[in-house]
Amino acid sequence: MAKYYFPAIFDPGSDGSEGYTVTFPDLPGCITEGSTLEEAFRMAKDALEGYLYGMEEDGEGIPAPSDPKKLVIPQGAFVSMIEAWTDYIRDEMENKSIKKTLTIPKWLNDAAEAEGINFSQLLQFALKERLGMVKKSEPDTKQ
Repeated sequence: MAKYYFPAIFDPGSDGSEGYTVTFPDLPGCITEGSTLEEAFRMAKDALEGYLYGMEEDGEGIPAPSDPKKLVIPQGAFVSMIEAWTDYIRDEMENKSIKKTLTIPKWLNDAAEAEGINFSQLLQFALKERLGMVKKSEPDTKQ
């Protein structure tokens, strides 16, 4: 599994507003924010996973994370290590459902609906079968 740890700087800013801006010194452009500390941590994990997933997909090398003790941070900010699992993001992206619009004759639609056929499931099964991807334990295509 592709698991990474990178230091993130959580900066509350100095303008008196609520929330935190989160940056990753080793990953230019990987920036997020949260209205609360809890939200900032959640958003940091999400941003890091998405950023690293994109780097992997583009064939870019993932840099080594900096030593958190050596980072220079703004007054009032703090550093925390953030964990990222890009395999989970990859699975989510590869299994993302896509809506397709298709046309079939009305009589065929009526007959299939009368039999309780799940159109999405049947189309997926037919495509897998056509592409030679059918597993022995594929589910029944009726609802």
